[in-house]
Amino acid sequence: MVEEPLDVLAIERTGGYRGRYHVLHGAISPVNGVRPDDLRIAPLAERVRRGGVSEVILATNPNLEGEATAMYIAQLLQPVGVSVTRLARGLPVGGDLEYTDEVTLTRALEGRSAVS
Repeated sequence: MVEEPLDVLAIERTGGYRGRYHVLHGAISPVNGVRPDDLRIAPLAERVRRGGVSEVILATNPNLEGEATAMYIAQLLQPVGVSVTRLARGLPVGGDLEYTDEVTLTRALEGRSAVS
């Protein structure tokens, strides 16, 4: 699930995802007057309820609106029993720790994984 059509292209360029997409056409933003009913959230919930969906990947932008949208959808889909995951967030490849902002570094620490 992505916010905008161009987000689909960004994910497709990676070649790392083989599945279906759902485009919301925006993100929840009370400041800008965008409510959940203004987005394509209801059709997403209906697709999941019909079955055949094993996981919903929340690929929203890492900003306040994207976070609010991801949390709203996660809570909405929790009773359905489908796996709801979020894209990892953290340090960019080639970045330097000394120049990384505190929020990014905190998220990188929280999302750390085992070295294999």
